[in-house]
Amino acid sequence: MKEEHVILVNEQDEPIGLMPKLEAHQKAVLHRAFSVFVLNENKEIMLQQRAHQKYHSPLLWTNTCCSHQRSGETNVEAGTRRLFEEMGFQTELKELFHFIYKAPFDNGLTEHELDHVMIGYYNDAPQINAEEVEDWKWMKIEAVKEDMLQNPDIYTVWFKIIFGEFYHYLEAHTL
Repeated sequence: MKEEHVILVNEQDEPIGLMPKLEAHQKAVLHRAFSVFVLNENKEIMLQQRAHQKYHSPLLWTNTCCSHQRSGETNVEAGTRRLFEEMGFQTELKELFHFIYKAPFDNGLTEHELDHVMIGYYNDAPQINAEEVEDWKWMKIEAVKEDMLQNPDIYTVWFKIIFGEFYHYLEAHTL
């Protein structure tokens, strides 16, 4: 399998090079990423539980999907690709905003990402890829916010950061 590379960027999201994904996370280098939130008609978020064999954050709950753009891919193309690879469905995605965050993991790796946050709508059950996803569920937005306060250890480090940004966006823009 070909090693995945991430797109290194400056704070203006201008590409400055490529680096193997693991190396970028070891060195905490700023790179481009995306996070997809899929909502249903009841305004619930589809959450995924990361597969048990993942090299970081196994079995933790997170947003519908997230990953890294490939060279030459738009943000929406990357989100659409990864949503299908992980959750087995396609839906139209819309980019909402982007921001920079840095989040260290217990295993010495660090996410330092310029994250493009996207939203999509879907009402059916996904066809999850067991290599990537252990489980999934729908949760009301307010319930996610409350559960994160009560059970922070069951969520990925980045989801706690990204969800806060997403929640504030929803408050300001009432979708």
